Amino acid sequence: MRNTFAQTFYEAAREDPRLCVVVADISPAGAMDKLRTEFPERFINTGVAEQIMIGMCAGMALRGLKPFAYTIATFALFRPFEFVRDDLCYQNLPVTVVGIGGGVTYSTLGATHHAQEDVAIACAVPNLRVIAPCDPAETRAATRWCIAQEQGPVYLRLGKAGEPDLSSGAADPFEFGKLRFLKRGADLCILGYGPALKVALQIAERAQPRGVSASVVSVHTLKPLDEAGIAAVLTSHRRVVVLEEMAPRGGLGDAVKRIAWDSQSRCRIECFSLQDEFIHCYGKHEELLAAHGFSPAAILRKLDM
Repeated sequence: MRNTFAQTFYEAAREDPRLCVVVADISPAGAMDKLRTEFPERFINTGVAEQIMIGMCAGMALRGLKPFAYTIATFALFRPFEFVRDDLCYQNLPVTVVGIGGGVTYSTLGATHHAQEDVAIACAVPNLRVIAPCDPAETRAATRWCIAQEQGPVYLRLGKAGEPDLSSGAADPFEFGKLRFLKRGADLCILGYGPALKVALQIAERAQPRGVSASVVSVHTLKPLDEAGIAAVLTSHRRVVVLEEMAPRGGLGDAVKRIAWDSQSRCRIECFSLQDEFIHCYGKHEELLAAHGFSPAAILRKLDM
């Protein structure tokens, strides 16, 4: 996903001289390095100075440029949060903040590099829209949307690298602000976002031999949330499961339960997320997810599948 973002941005930057990127202590590689080489005046590395990264992007936007702030998710959003809130969102400037490695993707680098609260924080800020694509193809579509829009700030939450294709056979196209069915079923519906939808598709595959027809839905736009689409899902399925690699408060699960209450839905809702704690586990991404109880095996056991 990271490489797809870089390639998509590079292709667009060759056509639009207003596009520029400001990074904070990230070594450019691949297409991002080509951008730096070909357009050095449009690539700025502030070093370990994330507040300056955001403030500089605000100034660029005020001068008519289309800047993207780009670094690891914790440093893109948490460290310069006041600047994101006041410089970008308060002024409603068209700046995209790209957070690489949402959730606990940067597993071995420890809690300082884990963005397990980012969706809740970003969704709470006025004017800040939030997008979390599930795979490289959705990343390309989301990046193109961010490049084209000029209405205000966006938090674009991406995986790190090596994410599989999940959407090539999707029933719906990518559309900002709308649910996207990757797979349509009648009984069970699994809602999620980001690379965690890989687990959703595994659950759907496991359900089929048991006679359970499962839908899998990418809720790639977390703000503004497609509340009408979610209400329709709650009406048309007997059981709804929410998966998110995020803290259990302030995310998609809470929103789905609120919508269910408001729409008087009677379907069964089960939510799976990271734990509300810092897990002191050293290991690969999959091992850290398992420590949080977010492995496919653990979720399938709780779902009795």
